[in-house]
Amino acid sequence: MIRDITIGQYYPGKSILHKLDPRTKLIGTLIFIVSVFLFHSVPGYLVATAFLAAMIYLSKVPVRFIFKGLRAIFFILLFTAVFNILLTPGKVLWQWKFLRVTEEGLILAARMAVRLVYLVIGSSIMTLTTSPNQLTNAMERLLRPLNKIHIPVHEIAMMMSIALRFIPILLEETDKIMKAQIARGADFEKGNIFQKAKNMVPLLVPLFISAFRRANDLAMAMEARCYHGGENRTQMKPLHYHRKDLIAFLVLLVYFVIALLSRIFGI
Repeated sequence: MIRDITIGQYYPGKSILHKLDPRTKLIGTLIFIVSVFLFHSVPGYLVATAFLAAMIYLSKVPVRFIFKGLRAIFFILLFTAVFNILLTPGKVLWQWKFLRVTEEGLILAARMAVRLVYLVIGSSIMTLTTSPNQLTNAMERLLRPLNKIHIPVHEIAMMMSIALRFIPILLEETDKIMKAQIARGADFEKGNIFQKAKNMVPLLVPLFISAFRRANDLAMAMEARCYHGGENRTQMKPLHYHRKDLIAFLVLLVYFVIALLSRIFGI
């Protein structure tokens, strides 16, 4: 399951999405996230599905690689679905003692599951087609107006970039620790879900030690290179919008208008 998490990983490629300006992809991801909550009917979700399928096709990232990230959120999906089904009042379809399943609960559970799946896939496509450095530059450029009110935009973008960069590193480190403990007789698959969670506790101490060691090494490396924040710093590869970015913004505008109309008219 550790290796199934795709958010934060970068998949090198030369697709159309890889070549887009990272600001375009970041804004597009935000628009898609908003649209997922605007749609509330089957036709609306079909539009979102078609848009997401087109982005997966244009990314040239293997579909299996994208969808394997859903395994990591399986229990979250199951947990939210069960609670929505059992705790949502409405027309009762089945009841046993204090447990009851309602029609509104089933609809809400399906809606929340679709939203969560689409959020994970949409975010994964952005990180898979955008390197951490590009993502940092995009966030810094988009948030640059906040510098006028003395908000450290560069430092915030740098922290978010480092956090994203550490996700695959820590996942790889966790996998190595698990293999080392399995070789020494540990069993992480035995027992029920609570027992499995308890078996994961011995991983936390070496994982935290490794994380702090890597953070300390990174801090020392930045100090050795005289890093002093974003003041008067330039970029080796400045960001520039191109024609393909304009076309992408037009497509996003049309998609967002459809989402708004769907919400307004209840389509």
